Amino acid sequence: METREFTCIRCPLGCNVTATLENGKIVSITGNTCPRGAEYVTNELTDPRRIVTSLVKVDGGERPVVSVKTASDIPKGKIFDCLEELKKVKLTAPVHIGDVVISDVCGCGVDVVATGTVL
Repeated sequence: METREFTCIRCPLGCNVTATLENGKIVSITGNTCPRGAEYVTNELTDPRRIVTSLVKVDGGERPVVSVKTASDIPKGKIFDCLEELKKVKLTAPVHIGDVVISDVCGCGVDVVATGTVL
């Protein structure tokens, strides 16, 4: 049997959660004080996902870049592909919060949106 330790980030409690695995399958999850802890650990072991934040170049604006993020989490294995796509993007001012910068980034079904405004 193998054990893996996690600090849950789903709520402010930050529970120390332990997952026990046997032959790569989850046998038990302990230490979580709410169901979100078990869900977090299960997702981390089976399909880890992350929100990506970055900057994108802007032409003709008051600032040379605008902050962006994925609208929701994407598979962890696609993070660097997403960042490579963002390197290729150059927007023209004005850019507003919520503008879609890349639609369906890396085929993940998730948009990248502006999180700032550049006039």
